[in-house]
Amino acid sequence: MISPEDLIALVRNYNPRTNADRIADAYAFGEQMHDGQFRHSGEPYFTHPVAVAAILTEQRLDDATIITALLHDTIEDTKASYDEISTRFGDEVAMLVDGVTKLTNLQLSSRETKQAENFRKLFMAMSKDLRVILVKLADRLHNMRTIKAMRPDKQAQKARETMDIYAPLAGRMGMQWMREELEDLAFRVLNPEGRQSIIRRFVTLQRETGDVIHRITGDMRAELEKTGIEAEVFGRAKKPYSIWRKMQEKDQGFSRLSDIYGFRIITASEEDCYRALGAIHQRWRAVPGRFKDYISQPKSNGYRSIHATVSGRDGKRVEVQIRTRQMHDVAETGVAAHWSYRDGVRSENPFAVDPAKWIASLTEQFDAEEDHDEFLEAVKLEMYSDQVFCFTPKGDVIKLPKGATPIDYAYAIHTRIGHACVGAKVDAIRVPLWTRLRNGQSVEIITAEGQTPQVSWLDIATTGKARTAIRRALREADRARFVKLGHELARSAFEHVGRKATDKALETAARALRVSTVDELLARLGAAVLTAHDVVQAVYPELAADDSDEVPPRRAVIGLEPGQSFERAPCCQPLPGERIIGITYRGRGVVVHAADCDALGEVEDQPERWVDLHWHSGTHPAVYGVTLELTIGNDAGVLGRICTLIGEKKANISDLEFVDRKPDFYRLMINVELRDVEQLHSLMLMLEAESDVAAVARFRDLPESRPKLG
Repeated sequence: MISPEDLIALVRNYNPRTNADRIADAYAFGEQMHDGQFRHSGEPYFTHPVAVAAILTEQRLDDATIITALLHDTIEDTKASYDEISTRFGDEVAMLVDGVTKLTNLQLSSRETKQAENFRKLFMAMSKDLRVILVKLADRLHNMRTIKAMRPDKQAQKARETMDIYAPLAGRMGMQWMREELEDLAFRVLNPEGRQSIIRRFVTLQRETGDVIHRITGDMRAELEKTGIEAEVFGRAKKPYSIWRKMQEKDQGFSRLSDIYGFRIITASEEDCYRALGAIHQRWRAVPGRFKDYISQPKSNGYRSIHATVSGRDGKRVEVQIRTRQMHDVAETGVAAHWSYRDGVRSENPFAVDPAKWIASLTEQFDAEEDHDEFLEAVKLEMYSDQVFCFTPKGDVIKLPKGATPIDYAYAIHTRIGHACVGAKVDAIRVPLWTRLRNGQSVEIITAEGQTPQVSWLDIATTGKARTAIRRALREADRARFVKLGHELARSAFEHVGRKATDKALETAARALRVSTVDELLARLGAAVLTAHDVVQAVYPELAADDSDEVPPRRAVIGLEPGQSFERAPCCQPLPGERIIGITYRGRGVVVHAADCDALGEVEDQPERWVDLHWHSGTHPAVYGVTLELTIGNDAGVLGRICTLIGEKKANISDLEFVDRKPDFYRLMINVELRDVEQLHSLMLMLEAESDVAAVARFRDLPESRPKLG
């Protein structure tokens, strides 16, 4: 275990003005509180908080964060209280320790909905002080480094949680080194055979090719010296998990992977970064499409660097990252650079971002998500995203995740622009809304009054912000539509029992059904969460119970305008009980189709003609014709038995046509008149069970055999 003197020495390396007495006091207090506690490995428990503090010294963090690391488990696991820590070490440390304790209590690997709910709490905790999550990440890193002492099932749970949540969070915060180590430690648990196979192949490759890293590093230094550029050059092989992920993504074997080595060039100035890039490109060929300039277009977490992939004479590719020392500090510590110290003072790094602004940009789009699963989806979309940079017509830069579309771009500018989007131009050329945007493109959004978000946009949008805004708009639009439809359903249902759906009657129904408002009652009725029978019964139970009168065909459909007529579509022959859609025709009224009718595809671009309809909830007369296609055996008396069975089901045969006659079987179309879809299913089940019936199906007119829905 690191001694208090050694820990203080680690802090003094970057902060000579540290309050050594305060850190020593926290060390002694933590050691005393955890006295008698042991880890699964048998070591004293306090070795863990000390190791977490040591990890945080590598990021050159302030005294308050180091002390928090030493005390982060005291409130949770010892008799120490919040007030005691506040009195002894100050309110700042007490709040940080309390924040870490609350994060520790979140069971982030439980089932999905719970996980999403806890993820929301995690972001709320982060928003108060980002140092809470820095301590938690260091805590998780040390736990993963020492995970072998845990039970195998617990190892797998922690490793999966690390891979799904903590590793991408570290990457999103800009701490790429921590992300890579967390991923690799989790990979070691989740797929030890896969990891070992990668390592074995590395050893074989090194035996065959020699020390590639040393050779290329030397070549790069020589090229930079030729052009008079002072720079440090470092090379390394990529982590096993990073290589495994590339193999899975590209569906390639290890031998076919090229850029498994990475090199970093640290220069003295921004100008030298671009000069170094020129020197590298003079010696090695640039790989097209594998260049990113994060210096001129930094990531939201402050990351700046030039990324270039180059290819040598042997065809092997290597990735080169070029940055200044200050950029490198931010690249190593990410958002934590805001608190970093150098020579006893807070580091004045111009590239460090304000953590509060960073958190606000990451969480603003999540506030509107009411559904936990949608929130989790939105968070993961943002966490795993790489970035592309597009330009507005005025030259402003819009940052988007890789794979973003004009829909995402429109919502990134403003929610109002997104809602009104009808098209887009990329580099002055009109493109479909599902086009994937690329770095450096200029994008112009075309808007129109009256446009509203479409359900299909959810399949196009890739950002959490866009998908959240679209869902919210669709929910609001659906609610207004459902309230209107619910009002019609209620009016018709009350009239059916000789009453009126007055405001007072509906308020009474809402109270009886424990619904907060009349609008909410009508919305649920329109969305089929409640039935019209439920609403009537809540007010007039004696009338609703005696609801045996048949619904006349002229009143069978609800949702029409006053005086509007309707007819059933012959292509799908919808029945009461099925979901239906109305299509308006000038001079013809409304034609009612089943919601799954193929004919609706012909008018999907004319939403103004669509009408939301429902069948009346009462009992309907058996007057609705449906065509059945039957294949029956060619034996004496078979057809007579089939007709008798249909009659026994109280269905009337209105037409019968033979369409195929063979020596062994007949194929025929029978038009039967039915009450509803339930009677149809009952009839078809009975016919299927008949031994002389080889096949029975509901016949629907094919698109090519009927006139267009013009």
